[in-house]
Amino acid sequence: MTMTMTVRNVQAALLSIALLIAFLGVWHFSTTSADHVASATRLSDDQVQTLVGKGMAKADIEAYAKQGLSFPQLDQIAGLGLTRAEIDAAGGIQSFGFTTGGAAEEAETGFPSPAQVWREASEQIFDPFYDRGPNDKGIGIQLQYSLARVLTGFVLAILVAVPLGFLIGMSPLWSAAINPYVQVLKPISPLAWLPVALYLIKDAEKASVFVIFICSVWPMLINTAFGVAGVKGDWLNIARTLELSKLKTAFRVILPAAAPTILTGMRISIGIAWLVIVAAEMVIGGVGVGYFVWNEWNGLNLASMIFAIVVIGLVGLILDLALGQAMRLVEYKE
Repeated sequence: MTMTMTVRNVQAALLSIALLIAFLGVWHFSTTSADHVASATRLSDDQVQTLVGKGMAKADIEAYAKQGLSFPQLDQIAGLGLTRAEIDAAGGIQSFGFTTGGAAEEAETGFPSPAQVWREASEQIFDPFYDRGPNDKGIGIQLQYSLARVLTGFVLAILVAVPLGFLIGMSPLWSAAINPYVQVLKPISPLAWLPVALYLIKDAEKASVFVIFICSVWPMLINTAFGVAGVKGDWLNIARTLELSKLKTAFRVILPAAAPTILTGMRISIGIAWLVIVAAEMVIGGVGVGYFVWNEWNGLNLASMIFAIVVIGLVGLILDLALGQAMRLVEYKE
């Protein structure tokens, strides 16, 4: 049996690698051509006049075009109302969220190739904590902020959902009383609560934590109540025979029995929380992987945006595996 499972796991791994190679191959050939060579941007006379009309000097336009910046990027730079010298003094166009080289090539050729994404990923991986201004921070700093928000909201949800789930699971009266509210509030999108939180809390950071709390609490609450209510009556009868108090029964009998179900709820919650924080950060701005993706899109740096999306997926996988490993630690066989 063990040998069969090992062979199957190896076959599954090889198949996964083959699928990845096939995907990368299709991506490469569909985004790479002989014309995909980074060069100076060619602007039409009308485009130049448009930029000049917005107060941008022709010398600045030519300099940025030689760096490979596209017209949409130049149009955004013109909207800043700053000269090239002023922008350079402030840290360069990178500090305003604009990039050259690979990003400029993407703007000219369309969707970035795997090689372009890898180049961007290499820069981010080898220097993940750089800080060149409010709109130009490394992926490591972005992840720190996002994970801090997720874990804060997640822990707060545990402190509320687990005790309340115990109460609902152990008391049919409380279950009947609270269940209607759970069923009404549970389907509401977490992002629908964001404007309410911003109005009441008046702090974007705390509002994002609240959104994580509200999306994490329901799976944990429902799974905890289900796990507690599903504890075998024989085990509870033994606890009564031993004259254990309700508190001791909860911690020594019910909690170990319901732990796998509770952790299943936590595993679901952490996945939802990580999904929601990306969307929330796109709305509230600041620092975080969600805002990073949105900011790279605004700067037309598609390679960096795709890299961030991959990082989001990998971090979500790690969080899920961590909770899955915790579940194995509390699993038991009757």
